[in-house]
Amino acid sequence: MREGPGAGAGPVRAFLRKYACIALFLAAWELMSRGGLVNPVFFPPFSVVVETVWSMTLQGTMLPHVKASLTRALYGFVLAAAAGVPAGLLLGAWHSGLRRHLDMPFEVLSQINPFLLFHVLILFMGIDEAPKIAIVFWTCLWPILFSSMNGASSVNPLLVRAGRAFGLGRAGLLVKIVAPASSPLVLSGLRLALGYSMFMLIAAEMMGASRGLGWLALTTQETFQVNSMYASVVVIAFLGLALDGAFLLAGRRFLAVSREGFMNSAE
Repeated sequence: MREGPGAGAGPVRAFLRKYACIALFLAAWELMSRGGLVNPVFFPPFSVVVETVWSMTLQGTMLPHVKASLTRALYGFVLAAAAGVPAGLLLGAWHSGLRRHLDMPFEVLSQINPFLLFHVLILFMGIDEAPKIAIVFWTCLWPILFSSMNGASSVNPLLVRAGRAFGLGRAGLLVKIVAPASSPLVLSGLRLALGYSMFMLIAAEMMGASRGLGWLALTTQETFQVNSMYASVVVIAFLGLALDGAFLLAGRRFLAVSREGFMNSAE
């Protein structure tokens, strides 16, 4: 079944509304600071912050921090996806008994405060890159694992039986039936984890780093470089939006392509 011509209009409108709200917020920020409703010394206009971002970029003081933060965040996210998706699909599809035994330990582990865990990781790994990547990995792992398990366990059993009737083994069923049918929930978990990766990384960089956007925001705050502090915060926010938007578009494209050859009979 093909979707009607207006089927994608809803997500597009939601996407436009989201960014329209951001534009309104930035306009209000500019007007309040320019109009004196807030003290521009502590809350400079958005245009001044953008000028600061541009100036720091030209001077070469912004991009090294962006590169450091993105590298750490993406390494941790990719490692979590590489571990969480296969483990979640296997536990959800084939090992339901083991999953029931692991539910409680997983719930307990996922509730451990990452900020406390960061200090433990520093004791074992030092203060180099490893603990920052590890804390991002830990934070991203749980939404990916849980969404993959839920996606695999909710696959229509008639599809699995049909695959077995066509002679597919466990590996074939996992690749050709379970993974495509689980992809919407898996992608939702991956998108959530990608947002967590930047959030937790910035906090980790504030606690122990010598470069990165989190370190830059903390350092400029402590030295009262207000414009530079806001510049780092704005870059963090727009990087998060860019990553989320890119993943959302890529995920929709992936789902559209996968639907061409696969349809869940429950629909």
